[in-house]
Amino acid sequence: MAEVFFWCAALLLLHTYFFYPLCLVAIDGVAQAFYNLRSTRAAKRERESKTGLVPSVSLVVAAYNEASCIQQKLENSLALDYPAHRFEVLIGSDGSTDGTDERVKQCPDTRVRLSAAARAGKTTVLNRCIPMAMGDIIVLSDANTMIEPEAIQALVRHFEDPEVGAVCGKLRLYNPTKKDYEESAYWNYESLIKFYEGKRGSVVGANGGLYAIRRTLFTQLPPSTIVDDFVIPLRILEQGYKVVYEAEAVAHEETTEDYGKEFGRRARIAAGNFQSLKMVPGLLLPTAGFPAFAFWSHKLLRWCAPALMAVALLANLFLLDSVFYRLTLFSQAMFYALAYLGKAGVLKGTGKRIASVAYYFVTMNLAIVVGFWRFLRNAQKAAWDRTARPAA
Repeated sequence: MAEVFFWCAALLLLHTYFFYPLCLVAIDGVAQAFYNLRSTRAAKRERESKTGLVPSVSLVVAAYNEASCIQQKLENSLALDYPAHRFEVLIGSDGSTDGTDERVKQCPDTRVRLSAAARAGKTTVLNRCIPMAMGDIIVLSDANTMIEPEAIQALVRHFEDPEVGAVCGKLRLYNPTKKDYEESAYWNYESLIKFYEGKRGSVVGANGGLYAIRRTLFTQLPPSTIVDDFVIPLRILEQGYKVVYEAEAVAHEETTEDYGKEFGRRARIAAGNFQSLKMVPGLLLPTAGFPAFAFWSHKLLRWCAPALMAVALLANLFLLDSVFYRLTLFSQAMFYALAYLGKAGVLKGTGKRIASVAYYFVTMNLAIVVGFWRFLRNAQKAAWDRTARPAA
């Protein structure tokens, strides 16, 4: 029985972190082969799809006490390469008290609008702002996220396909003081998975830094929703529309040096992830097809990873009569020891980078445990706290 538990846990972990990405690559390879066989007709369809239509776009930004960066955000938004008469910036202030609203009001560009109300959480801001937006396409972004000039056009061009309901952009994280910030390796890995999921029209969730949706597909979220940027695309996917990924739509966001706040952010996201299950029940069913496979493989099994890691370790302790299982136990012990060394920061060079990744992986899964506990106790508030950033 211990052997069954060990291998079930090990294979599920391997599937969510390794086999699933390999499946995506293999599926893409087969699909590409069929596409090549139909290349002539496909090229004709591609030529005919360029209609030249320019849909109206509203960039919606939820902001809470962002006076230190809101001016930079406005300048960045107004410099985006998109026809001015088809573009607006809508700032939804969630009860800001630091002068954010005043700075937005001082912007002379008529494309900028402010919607201010008492603090109630980001979801309430989106529920208010998205229906009042003028654009057919809603681009959602964070106040501290800077978007590259061509990103909006790269996102919008996908909506020529009526089956596309949402497009996820590429968020590049950077740390001004640490060149090899450990989250970047994991983030690049996640971006690669999104890239291949996007080819199947089934990106499982977006990042709040940059993504676009059809305004008509937005449905009001419960005010208690914690991870809106996860739930909104999933609801669109559940409706039968494609959610794709655009690697050329790039935005940049600075990470925080405060590991305590970063752990809290991960735990908050984890609580929101568990909460989201009741909001997209259709994606849990096999009848949803590939989106259900992606949801289970990429997300649900990841959320179960802490339990699977514990099961693999405990089951391994009952299998020490075999040399093979003694080696697997040793490997697990070495991995956790490496994570501890990553926390201590005693290694140098390549060893330090590997240990940092191990530490990041372990703390990420600990945050899932904390988030699950908050979810069970209904202790995670929906309103988000502003992350401290340098003054502009």
